Amino acid sequence: VHGGPFANIAHGCNSLMATKLALKLADYVVTEAGFGADLGAEKFFDIKCRYSGLSPDCVVIVATIRALKYNGGMDRTDLKQEDLTALKKGLCNLEVHIENMSKFGVPIVVAINRFDTDTDREINIGEECCRRLGSEFALSDVFAQGGEGGIELANKVIAACEKPADFRLLYDVNLPIKDKLAIIAGEIYGADNVNYSVKAD
Repeated sequence: VHGGPFANIAHGCNSLMATKLALKLADYVVTEAGFGADLGAEKFFDIKCRYSGLSPDCVVIVATIRALKYNGGMDRTDLKQEDLTALKKGLCNLEVHIENMSKFGVPIVVAINRFDTDTDREINIGEECCRRLGSEFALSDVFAQGGEGGIELANKVIAACEKPADFRLLYDVNLPIKDKLAIIAGEIYGADNVNYSVKAD
């Protein structure tokens, strides 16, 4: 159930009521924490999970070869072309998302969402990155193959959900607001410090 709560202006995920309803109706419930595994997922954990008492069993990070090449400096109009150099440069984006999510103590699965222009060499580089970081991964090819193209990913997610999790929040809710902001900015965004304008202060 998507209520449009985009993470740049809100908590980035569906309502608690929607999640509790889904948990009564299904064996597995997936929450889309929008705006990436930094902004959306951090808010999902530190706000929604904290106040609901819900504890996730698994994190799924969705990545595309196209996005990684774009992050590696490739022009948007050329993304259908193979470019292993741009892809390798862009992998740092995926690496940071995996690193960030590992701070919350739940198993991670990377879903490599395949486009028909992705080459086998590009897919192999993405998969090797996940192996190097010790993250489970699966190729998701549902666009071309329908449900059949998502079976490997579904099985990896089920297996991850059965692993022990040690879910933890990023900060203590009782800390002063500036301390919370410093933790989020440093741990999730790599900031050295937070500077405040007079008005913001």
